[in-house]
Amino acid sequence: MTRKLQTWRFGNRSLELGRRTAVMGVLNVTPDSFYAGSRLSSPAAALQRAQEMVSAGADILDVGGESSRPGAEPVSQKEELRRVIPVIRSLRLRLEIPISVDTVRAEVARQALLEGADIINDIEALKQDRLMGEVVARSKAGIVLMQMRGSPRDMQEIPPSPDIWKELRKDLREGLQRAQMAGIQRDRIVLDPGIGFGKTVKDNLAIINRLDVLADFDLPVLLGTSRKSFLGTMLGVSPPDRLWGTAASVTVSIVRGAHIVRVHDVAEMKMVADVTDALLNEEE
Repeated sequence: MTRKLQTWRFGNRSLELGRRTAVMGVLNVTPDSFYAGSRLSSPAAALQRAQEMVSAGADILDVGGESSRPGAEPVSQKEELRRVIPVIRSLRLRLEIPISVDTVRAEVARQALLEGADIINDIEALKQDRLMGEVVARSKAGIVLMQMRGSPRDMQEIPPSPDIWKELRKDLREGLQRAQMAGIQRDRIVLDPGIGFGKTVKDNLAIINRLDVLADFDLPVLLGTSRKSFLGTMLGVSPPDRLWGTAASVTVSIVRGAHIVRVHDVAEMKMVADVTDALLNEEE
């Protein structure tokens, strides 16, 4: 498949997508993220990991201060700010790479953007905090709108969707409408179908393998499969042993049209993306 070339704008910066897959590195400043290898306990640890990711070829860093793993309990806004803001400040002082913040709270987004973040990654697609769209529009930040069934607390307990494609397209369309009503320009929006968020293994495989169905939204698509539980269910392994399963899912995601892949293992997945891109571009 040939991906449509897209320009993703955030602030006065932009990222060209389509010819080459962008790699988003995960920086979890949380004590309870599902993959222990991604947990960072301090701004210094986050900076060190970020520098390693930049050296390995990351295009974006995604900082999160509240776990969205299955069963996770929400943290207070005060605690999320305590975890995230010093990290954003530290990264922005030392690195030029675009910084994304994984949050559903408008106040966390506002303070992160003031500290130099460029992108908001909202797993609720502007549904939880009615002020989020306004914050993003006013700052001209980029935004990722993700589809999630249920909430992190209950998403693995809710009944399977009777029609995952109908539900996915409806929710993404509504998220896009909320963004546009808030005044967010289309070229600042990326869509994420939310692999693993309230979806069955079969759902996740179908979404990855038919990702081109989302092409008619005419927006870049981000996919996050890295070390997730559907891989563990298929392979019978825990998160530390899901690297090769992740590599396979990243490869097919790119072939099916993903513009951005969100990963824990930047060095390895950058090589996977580069080879996959080279093979796809050779056809042109």
